[in-house]
Amino acid sequence: MRNAMPDGSVEFVIPSDLNEAKMIQEVIENQLRQSLYEDKEIFGIRLALEEAIVNAIKHGNQMDDGKKVYVRFRVLPERFEVGVTDEGSGFNPDDVPDPLSDENLERPSGRGLLLMRHYMTEVTVHPPGNRLTMSKVRMAAAGRLNGDQAH
Repeated sequence: MRNAMPDGSVEFVIPSDLNEAKMIQEVIENQLRQSLYEDKEIFGIRLALEEAIVNAIKHGNQMDDGKKVYVRFRVLPERFEVGVTDEGSGFNPDDVPDPLSDENLERPSGRGLLLMRHYMTEVTVHPPGNRLTMSKVRMAAAGRLNGDQAH
């Protein structure tokens, strides 16, 4: 189900199905392209989004197709915002092992959160840990915010 919200954001409610996750990524990618986001920005957003939705389906909802995932996003000229909420009990991001420490290099856990934090400007896990919000400030907008002037 797709809903347009008064603030210009769009919300999707999907079952815990990885194919549905791909469909949302394609919709968002199309909107980013229409808003003239750069390929590098789109790549990072898509990767972070995939990690967030897959984690919600696999870890949050435990692949239970009776549980839903809520994805709400907004594409603005200067930034992209997205929230992903699952119906699981949540997690504490401080309990996720650091995938870059020597003892965890062979373990797969924690890499999704690392990728999200790398590619997005802001990543917040909201208590109890079943809702995550992310934003990406556009490169051109970040330059203007730092006092750089485009000529």
